[in-house]
Amino acid sequence: MAGILNIQFQPTIGDKKCNLEKIERYLKNNPHQNLDLVVLPEFFSTGIHHESFIDSPEDINGGETIKFISELAKKYHTNIVAGTVIEKEENKLYNTSFIINRNGEIIDKYRKIHLYNYMGGTEGERITAGDRQITVDLDFARIGIGICYDIRYPLHYKNLVKSGAEIIVLPTAWVVPNEIYTDKTALKTAQDMWIAMNRTRTFDNLVYTISCNQIGQCNNNVSCIGNSMIISPTTEILSNAKNEQGCFFADIDLNIVKFYKSIYPIAEID
Repeated sequence: MAGILNIQFQPTIGDKKCNLEKIERYLKNNPHQNLDLVVLPEFFSTGIHHESFIDSPEDINGGETIKFISELAKKYHTNIVAGTVIEKEENKLYNTSFIINRNGEIIDKYRKIHLYNYMGGTEGERITAGDRQITVDLDFARIGIGICYDIRYPLHYKNLVKSGAEIIVLPTAWVVPNEIYTDKTALKTAQDMWIAMNRTRTFDNLVYTISCNQIGQCNNNVSCIGNSMIISPTTEILSNAKNEQGCFFADIDLNIVKFYKSIYPIAEID
């Protein structure tokens, strides 16, 4: 069995120090000892804050933010998918997830490929799309990475599974307009749609999926809908953070993935 921890919270806009301290408190107070992987949300250190992205991006190694997370990985002896930070290389900005092992080493990073440029989204005006999908061997499993809007692209997931992914991890800041967030009926519909997408991608590929979202109002226009989940290959939701902040844990059995791969050649079916 492998222990997975999702950390769902509402970042304080533009305050990296405050947000990193929150994450450390969550890990310090986490009651589960068996931590093989910790997952953080998209934009975990800044919130959705365009000024932070443009005025103080991280360097190609993730800057002080990823250095801090690397120290946490060593301290708590766990692998971490460090949500995303905005990373600058030359004159380009990327929305980047860093994957860190138990020794605090960056073993790879994924730059978001599918940027959100729809229904008022302007991510592509500031951010350059990545051009490389990645799967990474951790000490307990092979994982593939997506970020937020990548979930809309089934072939992104399929290609990760073809590369041997047993777990697909999706840091996200999945938002809805505030008029939906404050309407209980409309919010439930949006959350149901989000849950359905995650379960569908999981069942299509017969892997574990871990989606880690923010929660709460981001600005005067949008709010994040929470529902960070750990889902089994049979689409059973093992953990759902719903509308709460905190740490959300589940044990997963990777033998289930191996079993289904042995009877359904999903990676070979187009």
